[in-house]
Amino acid sequence: MAKKRKRKPFITNIRPRFHKNEIPGTVKYTGKKQSLVTKIELIDYSKDHYIRLDSEDIQDAFKFEETDNITWSNINGLNNTPEIEIIGDHYNLHPLIQEDIVTTNQRPKIDEYEDYLFLVFKMLHYNEDGEFVNEHVSMVLGSDYVVTFQEADGDVFDGVRERLQNAKGRIRSAGADYLMFALLDAVVDNYFSVIETLSEKIEVLEDQLFDDNIKDDITQDIQELKKEILRIRRAILPLREVINRLEKIDSKLIDERTHNYIRDLYDHIIQVSESVDIYREMIWGLMDMYMTTISNKMNEVMKVLTIMASIFIPLTFMAGIYGMNFDYIPELQYKYGYFVLWGLMILVFLGMLYYFKRKKWL
Repeated sequence: MAKKRKRKPFITNIRPRFHKNEIPGTVKYTGKKQSLVTKIELIDYSKDHYIRLDSEDIQDAFKFEETDNITWSNINGLNNTPEIEIIGDHYNLHPLIQEDIVTTNQRPKIDEYEDYLFLVFKMLHYNEDGEFVNEHVSMVLGSDYVVTFQEADGDVFDGVRERLQNAKGRIRSAGADYLMFALLDAVVDNYFSVIETLSEKIEVLEDQLFDDNIKDDITQDIQELKKEILRIRRAILPLREVINRLEKIDSKLIDERTHNYIRDLYDHIIQVSESVDIYREMIWGLMDMYMTTISNKMNEVMKVLTIMASIFIPLTFMAGIYGMNFDYIPELQYKYGYFVLWGLMILVFLGMLYYFKRKKWL
């Protein structure tokens, strides 16, 4: 079956615009990742057929156009917008869709068209330096093809590639809709790794909060973690809505058997979403915990100072009495008065220490 797309798509919803003073449908890259060339990864497969082609020639993206197999075209590099437009025009993608592909601050969503489905989601991971990476990914699902658009090289789809190459599971015998599910499932599964790393960061901060030597910049670490969890939450919650709608959507492009897998995927994204909400509350509580810890340490210092002041108040009183310049103070004429006063002051000092110890104030 040839992959000809002649019918004009129709718009199903209104999209927010992110380019000020630009005509709707303007293909203008808004991200920061720059690629010198647009890399194309093509996988054409069926139950008994598999071939992979990596290229930097945009025309190779249409190499398997006339085959009856399923084709996955993975496009890396969105800053070369003329090439994105060539691909979009070839697949008859609406100009607003082409705009959303290169608009990296687009919220995760799903749009239903007559001949294809368009999805936007975020691929989250931590790089080798431990920095959080939020990558914009778009996907177009057709009757016998899937096209994915990524900002740069590197993704979480290696497991899907391995299953395609080695014919593991039912992916080679299923349609393009199952490939779409497999790619989304890989993204959601990687979310579990992200929140696991997030959990470890929270545990490290909690241990530091109860350490006697708290770092001075721990508040900055907490603030950075709060920003991180907000970015994760902003990516995951809308995707939950996307998968929920994908589960209920009535489209000829999605087989009923695939709906069962999408329902399981929805359960996974719900679990991830609930975990993110829990960690969000924990992170918000870290600052309160830090302030409480600092307050407790300050109270301990104030308690010690108060006890010391309480001990020396009677001693200061006694020293003040005998430091007055009156002509007649009976004890001044006593031969051992000085030593008696010292002995009395020491007894008062030891007595107050004993009293505070019994009260467990020391």
